[in-house]
Amino acid sequence: MTSLLTASHGAVAARNDILVKDLKRVVGDADDLLHELASAGTEELATARTRIEASLGEVEASLRAARRAFARQARIAADATNEYVRKNPWKLVGIVTAAGLLAALLLSRR
Repeated sequence: MTSLLTASHGAVAARNDILVKDLKRVVGDADDLLHELASAGTEELATARTRIEASLGEVEASLRAARRAFARQARIAADATNEYVRKNPWKLVGIVTAAGLLAALLLSRR
């Protein structure tokens, strides 16, 4: 399960990189269009609007894919945690107890 979690994390990171590149491209395109629109006519405005809508559509698709990848990653992590807790309940009790004792020790020193 851990290897699946790690592999899925890599997929999410790759999707995130693609999304960031897409967003930078859209911002760059919008900046270029703003400079072009300073001296543009009606036909050029329609063309610019079409380009912006196409770019935004691509980014929206990337955002949807990133959201799905993140949800899949969260589901895998939750399943792995659930499986570990079910297989090792006493380890979890020990970890929680140790954390509680450490917190009590740190709070008592204040």
